[in-house]
Amino acid sequence: MSMTKKILTDFLLFPAVGIAVLMGLWLTASVITHDAESGISTLPGPLQTWEESKLYVLEPLAYRNETDQGIILMTWGSLLRVLAGFGIAVALGVPLGMALGSSKVFNKMIDPAIQILRPVSPLAWYPIGFAIFLSYKKDWEINVGELAAIFTVAVCAMWPTVLNTAKGVRSIPQDYHNVAKVLGLGRVQKTFKILLPAAFPDMFTGFRLSLGMAWLVIVAAEMLTAKNGIGGFLNQEFNAGKTEHILLCVITIGLVGFVLDRLMSVLEANTDKLLNLPFALASRLRSRPTVAAVKPLAAKGRGAAHAAS
Repeated sequence: MSMTKKILTDFLLFPAVGIAVLMGLWLTASVITHDAESGISTLPGPLQTWEESKLYVLEPLAYRNETDQGIILMTWGSLLRVLAGFGIAVALGVPLGMALGSSKVFNKMIDPAIQILRPVSPLAWYPIGFAIFLSYKKDWEINVGELAAIFTVAVCAMWPTVLNTAKGVRSIPQDYHNVAKVLGLGRVQKTFKILLPAAFPDMFTGFRLSLGMAWLVIVAAEMLTAKNGIGGFLNQEFNAGKTEHILLCVITIGLVGFVLDRLMSVLEANTDKLLNLPFALASRLRSRPTVAAVKPLAAKGRGAAHAAS
Protein backbone atom coordinates (compact mmCIF):
# COMPACT_ATOMS: atom_id res chain seq x y z
CA MET A 1 0.00 0.00 0.00
CA SER A 2 1.41 3.40 -1.00
CA MET A 3 1.97 6.09 1.62
CA THR A 4 -0.75 8.33 0.15
CA LYS A 5 -3.29 5.50 0.18
CA LYS A 6 -2.36 4.61 3.76
CA ILE A 7 -2.80 8.21 4.90
CA LEU A 8 -6.18 8.47 3.16
CA THR A 9 -7.28 5.18 4.71
CA ASP A 10 -6.06 5.90 8.24
CA PHE A 11 -7.04 9.57 8.48
CA LEU A 12 -10.10 9.81 6.24
CA LEU A 13 -11.73 6.47 5.46
CA PHE A 14 -11.65 4.83 8.90
CA PRO A 15 -12.72 7.99 10.80
CA ALA A 16 -15.49 8.57 8.23
CA VAL A 17 -16.78 5.03 8.81
CA GLY A 18 -16.74 5.58 12.57
CA ILE A 19 -18.63 8.87 12.27
CA ALA A 20 -21.16 7.25 9.91
CA VAL A 21 -21.79 4.50 12.47
CA LEU A 22 -22.34 7.09 15.21
CA MET A 23 -24.75 9.03 13.00
CA GLY A 24 -26.60 5.81 12.25
CA LEU A 25 -26.95 5.03 15.95
CA TRP A 26 -28.14 8.58 16.59
CA LEU A 27 -30.78 8.30 13.85
CA THR A 28 -31.88 4.91 15.19
CA ALA A 29 -32.28 6.32 18.70
CA SER A 30 -34.27 9.24 17.29
CA VAL A 31 -36.62 6.87 15.45
CA ILE A 32 -37.06 4.66 18.52
CA THR A 33 -38.03 7.65 20.69
CA HIS A 34 -40.48 9.00 18.08
CA ASP A 35 -44.03 9.48 19.37
CA ALA A 36 -46.54 8.64 16.63
CA GLU A 37 -49.36 10.71 18.19
CA SER A 38 -47.44 13.95 18.64
CA GLY A 39 -45.04 13.36 15.76
CA ILE A 40 -42.12 14.42 17.98
CA SER A 41 -39.02 12.48 18.99
CA THR A 42 -37.87 12.97 22.57
CA LEU A 43 -34.34 12.58 21.20
CA PRO A 44 -34.01 14.86 18.15
CA GLY A 45 -32.19 13.57 15.09
CA PRO A 46 -29.20 15.25 13.40
CA LEU A 47 -31.29 17.44 11.05
CA GLN A 48 -33.64 18.65 13.76
CA THR A 49 -30.67 19.36 16.04
CA TRP A 50 -29.00 21.42 13.32
CA GLU A 51 -32.14 23.44 12.58
CA GLU A 52 -32.65 24.32 16.24
CA SER A 53 -28.97 24.97 17.04
CA LYS A 54 -27.50 26.47 13.88
CA LEU A 55 -27.64 30.04 15.23
CA TYR A 56 -24.94 29.16 17.78
CA VAL A 57 -22.77 27.64 15.06
CA LEU A 58 -23.32 30.22 12.32
CA GLU A 59 -22.72 33.09 14.78
CA PRO A 60 -19.97 31.48 16.87
CA LEU A 61 -18.66 34.74 18.37
CA ALA A 62 -22.03 36.34 19.14
CA TYR A 63 -22.60 37.68 22.66
CA ARG A 64 -26.25 38.14 23.57
CA ASN A 65 -25.91 37.75 27.35
CA GLU A 66 -23.73 35.85 29.81
CA THR A 67 -25.42 32.50 29.19
CA ASP A 68 -26.41 33.04 25.54
CA GLN A 69 -23.31 33.21 23.37
CA GLY A 70 -21.92 31.73 20.18
CA ILE A 71 -20.43 28.26 20.48
CA ILE A 72 -16.81 29.41 20.10
CA LEU A 73 -17.22 32.15 22.71
CA MET A 74 -18.74 29.69 25.20
CA THR A 75 -16.06 27.11 24.52
CA TRP A 76 -13.28 29.68 24.84
CA GLY A 77 -14.45 30.62 28.34
CA SER A 78 -14.35 26.97 29.36
CA LEU A 79 -10.91 26.47 27.80
CA LEU A 80 -9.45 29.38 29.78
CA ARG A 81 -10.61 27.76 33.02
CA VAL A 82 -9.25 24.41 31.86
CA LEU A 83 -5.83 25.88 31.07
CA ALA A 84 -5.68 27.64 34.44
CA GLY A 85 -6.61 24.49 36.35
CA PHE A 86 -4.35 22.32 34.21
CA GLY A 87 -1.39 24.65 34.81
CA ILE A 88 -1.92 24.47 38.58
CA ALA A 89 -2.30 20.68 38.39
CA VAL A 90 1.02 20.30 36.56
CA ALA A 91 2.82 22.80 38.83
CA LEU A 92 1.73 20.85 41.93
CA GLY A 93 1.70 17.36 40.44
CA VAL A 94 5.25 17.22 39.07
CA PRO A 95 7.08 18.02 42.36
CA LEU A 96 4.77 15.71 44.31
CA GLY A 97 5.28 12.91 41.78
CA MET A 98 9.05 13.44 41.84
CA ALA A 99 9.03 13.14 45.63
CA LEU A 100 6.86 10.01 45.55
CA GLY A 101 9.09 8.36 42.95
CA SER A 102 12.34 9.28 44.69
CA SER A 103 11.49 8.30 48.26
CA LYS A 104 9.96 4.96 49.27
CA VAL A 105 9.22 6.29 52.76
CA PHE A 106 7.44 9.38 51.43
CA ASN A 107 5.50 7.19 48.99
CA LYS A 108 4.31 4.92 51.82
CA MET A 109 3.19 7.98 53.78
CA ILE A 110 1.37 9.86 51.02
CA ASP A 111 0.11 7.19 48.61
CA PRO A 112 -2.83 6.07 50.83
CA ALA A 113 -4.07 9.67 51.02
CA ILE A 114 -3.78 10.01 47.24
CA GLN A 115 -5.74 6.81 46.67
CA ILE A 116 -8.48 8.11 48.99
CA LEU A 117 -8.72 11.55 47.36
CA ARG A 118 -8.26 10.49 43.73
CA PRO A 119 -11.73 8.91 43.18
CA VAL A 120 -13.62 11.86 44.70
CA SER A 121 -16.07 13.34 42.20
CA PRO A 122 -15.69 16.93 40.97
CA LEU A 123 -19.25 17.44 42.19
CA ALA A 124 -17.87 16.97 45.72
CA TRP A 125 -14.74 19.10 45.23
CA TYR A 126 -16.62 22.13 43.92
CA PRO A 127 -18.51 22.92 47.17
CA ILE A 128 -15.23 22.58 49.09
CA GLY A 129 -13.50 25.04 46.77
CA PHE A 130 -16.49 27.36 47.01
CA ALA A 131 -16.33 27.31 50.82
CA ILE A 132 -12.57 28.01 50.79
CA PHE A 133 -12.77 31.04 48.50
CA LEU A 134 -15.98 32.33 50.06
CA SER A 135 -14.03 33.02 53.26
CA TYR A 136 -11.80 35.47 51.34
CA LYS A 137 -14.59 37.32 49.53
CA LYS A 138 -14.93 39.90 52.33
CA ASP A 139 -11.30 40.98 51.99
CA TRP A 140 -10.83 40.71 48.21
CA GLU A 141 -13.02 41.29 45.20
CA ILE A 142 -13.00 37.75 43.80
CA ASN A 143 -15.34 35.64 41.71
CA VAL A 144 -15.94 32.76 44.10
CA GLY A 145 -17.67 30.51 41.56
CA GLU A 146 -14.92 31.05 38.98
CA LEU A 147 -12.12 30.24 41.42
CA ALA A 148 -14.02 27.24 42.80
CA ALA A 149 -14.34 25.85 39.26
CA ILE A 150 -10.59 26.28 38.61
CA PHE A 151 -9.84 24.71 42.02
CA THR A 152 -12.01 21.72 41.11
CA VAL A 153 -10.25 21.28 37.77
CA ALA A 154 -6.81 21.53 39.38
CA VAL A 155 -7.53 18.98 42.11
CA CYS A 156 -9.14 16.41 39.80
CA ALA A 157 -6.60 16.83 36.99
CA MET A 158 -3.56 16.61 39.25
CA TRP A 159 -3.60 12.87 39.96
CA PRO A 160 -2.61 11.52 36.50
CA THR A 161 0.42 13.84 36.51
CA VAL A 162 1.38 12.82 40.05
CA LEU A 163 1.12 9.08 39.42
CA ASN A 164 2.80 9.06 36.00
CA THR A 165 5.64 11.30 37.21
CA ALA A 166 6.22 8.96 40.16
CA LYS A 167 6.15 5.96 37.81
CA GLY A 168 8.66 7.62 35.48
CA VAL A 169 11.08 8.43 38.30
CA ARG A 170 10.84 4.93 39.78
CA SER A 171 11.54 3.35 36.38
CA ILE A 172 14.85 5.20 35.89
CA PRO A 173 17.63 2.57 35.75
CA GLN A 174 20.19 2.56 38.56
CA ASP A 175 22.89 3.15 35.94
CA TYR A 176 21.68 6.73 35.53
CA HIS A 177 22.03 7.37 39.26
CA ASN A 178 25.55 5.94 39.07
CA VAL A 179 26.37 8.32 36.22
CA ALA A 180 25.17 11.23 38.36
CA LYS A 181 27.57 10.14 41.10
CA VAL A 182 30.49 9.88 38.68
CA LEU A 183 29.75 13.34 37.29
CA GLY A 184 29.49 14.73 40.81
CA LEU A 185 26.03 16.18 40.26
CA GLY A 186 24.25 17.79 43.19
CA ARG A 187 20.60 17.13 43.97
CA VAL A 188 19.30 20.01 41.85
CA GLN A 189 21.61 19.21 38.92
CA LYS A 190 20.70 15.54 39.12
CA THR A 191 17.01 16.41 39.07
CA PHE A 192 17.23 18.62 35.99
CA LYS A 193 19.91 16.75 34.06
CA ILE A 194 19.03 13.13 34.85
CA LEU A 195 15.69 12.55 36.59
CA LEU A 196 13.41 14.95 34.71
CA PRO A 197 14.73 14.11 31.22
CA ALA A 198 14.60 10.36 31.86
CA ALA A 199 11.12 10.49 33.41
CA PHE A 200 9.69 12.99 30.93
CA PRO A 201 8.00 10.50 28.55
CA ASP A 202 5.96 9.11 31.46
CA MET A 203 5.36 12.62 32.77
CA PHE A 204 4.00 13.76 29.42
CA THR A 205 1.59 10.82 29.39
CA GLY A 206 0.38 12.17 32.73
CA PHE A 207 0.03 15.67 31.26
CA ARG A 208 -2.05 14.29 28.41
CA LEU A 209 -4.36 12.41 30.78
CA SER A 210 -4.57 15.43 33.09
CA LEU A 211 -5.65 17.74 30.27
CA GLY A 212 -8.35 15.28 29.24
CA MET A 213 -9.50 15.06 32.84
CA ALA A 214 -9.50 18.86 33.15
CA TRP A 215 -11.80 19.21 30.13
CA LEU A 216 -14.08 16.51 31.52
CA VAL A 217 -14.27 18.16 34.94
CA ILE A 218 -14.89 21.74 33.80
CA VAL A 219 -18.24 20.78 32.30
CA ALA A 220 -19.45 19.44 35.66
CA ALA A 221 -18.02 22.44 37.53
CA GLU A 222 -19.66 24.94 35.18
CA MET A 223 -22.99 23.16 35.50
CA LEU A 224 -22.81 23.94 39.21
CA THR A 225 -21.81 27.58 38.71
CA ALA A 226 -24.60 28.07 36.12
CA LYS A 227 -22.49 30.78 34.46
CA ASN A 228 -20.93 31.28 31.04
CA GLY A 229 -19.12 28.35 29.47
CA ILE A 230 -20.17 25.19 27.72
CA GLY A 231 -21.16 23.52 31.01
CA GLY A 232 -23.25 26.48 32.14
CA PHE A 233 -25.04 26.56 28.79
CA LEU A 234 -25.64 22.81 29.01
CA ASN A 235 -27.22 23.19 32.45
CA GLN A 236 -29.35 26.12 31.29
CA GLU A 237 -30.69 24.24 28.27
CA PHE A 238 -31.36 21.14 30.37
CA ASN A 239 -33.52 23.20 32.70
CA ALA A 240 -35.26 24.72 29.67
CA GLY A 241 -35.85 21.28 28.12
CA LYS A 242 -33.93 22.14 24.93
CA THR A 243 -32.61 18.71 23.94
CA GLU A 244 -31.29 19.99 20.60
CA HIS A 245 -29.02 22.44 22.38
CA ILE A 246 -27.90 19.75 24.81
CA LEU A 247 -26.86 17.60 21.85
CA LEU A 248 -24.95 20.57 20.41
CA CYS A 249 -23.08 20.80 23.72
CA VAL A 250 -22.31 17.07 23.69
CA ILE A 251 -20.92 17.28 20.15
CA THR A 252 -18.86 20.37 21.01
CA ILE A 253 -17.46 18.82 24.18
CA GLY A 254 -16.47 15.69 22.27
CA LEU A 255 -14.85 17.60 19.39
CA VAL A 256 -12.85 19.89 21.68
CA GLY A 257 -11.71 16.92 23.76
CA PHE A 258 -10.62 15.14 20.59
CA VAL A 259 -8.67 18.18 19.35
CA LEU A 260 -6.95 18.64 22.71
CA ASP A 261 -5.92 15.00 22.79
CA ARG A 262 -4.61 15.12 19.20
CA LEU A 263 -2.58 18.23 20.00
CA MET A 264 -1.06 16.56 23.04
CA SER A 265 -0.37 13.46 20.97
CA VAL A 266 1.56 15.52 18.40
CA LEU A 267 3.50 17.29 21.15
CA GLU A 268 4.25 13.96 22.81
CA ALA A 269 5.67 12.59 19.57
CA ASN A 270 7.80 15.70 18.95
CA THR A 271 8.72 16.80 22.45
CA ASP A 272 12.48 16.55 21.94
CA LYS A 273 12.41 18.57 18.73
CA LEU A 274 10.01 21.22 20.01
CA LEU A 275 11.55 21.89 23.39
CA ASN A 276 15.26 21.56 22.59
CA LEU A 277 15.90 21.75 26.34
CA PRO A 278 17.51 19.37 28.81
CA PHE A 279 14.38 17.25 28.34
CA ALA A 280 15.74 16.41 24.90
CA LEU A 281 18.08 14.06 26.77
CA ALA A 282 15.10 11.86 27.63
CA SER A 283 14.93 9.77 24.48
CA ARG A 284 18.71 9.36 24.39
CA LEU A 285 18.87 8.23 28.01
CA ARG A 286 16.05 5.73 27.54
CA SER A 287 17.32 4.23 24.27
CA ARG A 288 19.39 1.05 24.19
CA PRO A 289 22.40 2.40 22.22
CA THR A 290 22.86 5.29 24.62
CA VAL A 291 22.58 3.05 27.65
CA ALA A 292 25.45 1.05 26.20
CA ALA A 293 27.37 4.27 25.71
CA VAL A 294 27.04 5.28 29.36
CA LYS A 295 27.88 1.83 30.76
CA PRO A 296 31.56 2.69 31.35
CA LEU A 297 30.49 5.68 33.43
CA ALA A 298 27.86 3.57 35.18
CA ALA A 299 30.49 0.93 35.99
CA LYS A 300 32.71 3.62 37.48
CA GLY A 301 29.74 4.79 39.49
CA ARG A 302 29.17 1.29 40.85
CA GLY A 303 32.85 1.03 41.69
CA ALA A 304 32.74 4.35 43.47
CA ALA A 305 29.65 3.29 45.38
CA HIS A 306 31.31 0.02 46.50
CA ALA A 307 34.45 1.89 47.52
CA ALA A 308 32.42 4.36 49.55
CA SER A 309 30.63 1.53 51.33
